Amino acid sequence: MAKSAEQILADLKNGNYAPVYFLHGEEPYFIDLISNFIEKNGLDESEKGFNQQILYGKDVRLDQVVSASRSFPMMGQRQVIIVKEAQNLGEFTQSDFDFSMFENYLKSPQPSTVLVFCFKHKKLDKRKKIVKTLEQFSVLLESNKIYENKVPDWIQNYVKSKGHTINRQALLLLTEYIGNNLERLSNEIDKVLVNFSDPVEINEGLIQEYVGINKDFNIFELQSAIIKGDALRANRIINYFASDPKNHPAVVNIAFLHAFFAKVLLIHHSPDKSERGVASAAGVNPFFAKDYLAASRRFNINKTIQNLAHIFQADLMFKGVTANIGEAQLMKELVYKLMH
Repeated sequence: MAKSAEQILADLKNGNYAPVYFLHGEEPYFIDLISNFIEKNGLDESEKGFNQQILYGKDVRLDQVVSASRSFPMMGQRQVIIVKEAQNLGEFTQSDFDFSMFENYLKSPQPSTVLVFCFKHKKLDKRKKIVKTLEQFSVLLESNKIYENKVPDWIQNYVKSKGHTINRQALLLLTEYIGNNLERLSNEIDKVLVNFSDPVEINEGLIQEYVGINKDFNIFELQSAIIKGDALRANRIINYFASDPKNHPAVVNIAFLHAFFAKVLLIHHSPDKSERGVASAAGVNPFFAKDYLAASRRFNINKTIQNLAHIFQADLMFKGVTANIGEAQLMKELVYKLMH
């Protein structure tokens, strides 16, 4: 049965364990969340030495996994078998592999075994017959990457689930710098929260202190300075980037600016200029709609197209196609052209 990560975790927290879980998809965060919960809570600590096995796909065969799953627990009511890196099980890469033995187990699993497959970074081939059997006889999770416009909501919910809050600027910094990498986002948020026992509001100062993203000199602040036409501030940020090119490479900044103006162009073509309409047209969270709407007002459609051309030329120059200049000078010239 296909279920969401939230549904599976709710069942597990209520003590309802299924015989087989197959967790697959491009987003490892939800797969790890569920498998780690089962690994931690499926058995008492005193039982884990006898009745918990952690296997790795590159080290075992599927028939060995099935054989282990058919065995009975020792001095307990349940055994837990977790197959990590199940995408490395060779059987799933063979187009003509006979899954009969595995299918038979799925249809009649050992009730005292909790078997978990962690098939990460890619999806199962849904054309395979085994997928239909998994859908019918196991708890199946397809762990998909979340869309970037959903990231702010995810961050807010994650922080709230920990008993804390986060302000807008801190939310912007995490969203713009980390994107939809949920594993890294959760790790960075936890790095902040581990320092507080009482509820706290995560602000940009805490992000700078514990995550290392400078609250004053970052790509989002550069974008804001360009929108406002603040040349002095924009140049200060560019100079800061130039002093630390390893952490602020021009190629990343150019890509960010291209994505930004590409979204502004989409807004110009949208008939709905409300915040909700802007968010929908640009594919961003409504939380950021005001910034994109302000940019569309400052840069008309012709200037937006011109800026995209400037960014394209800067990218060519950075790669040494049309010129060969330093990163700092390249970015200064680009920002000047974007603002004038």
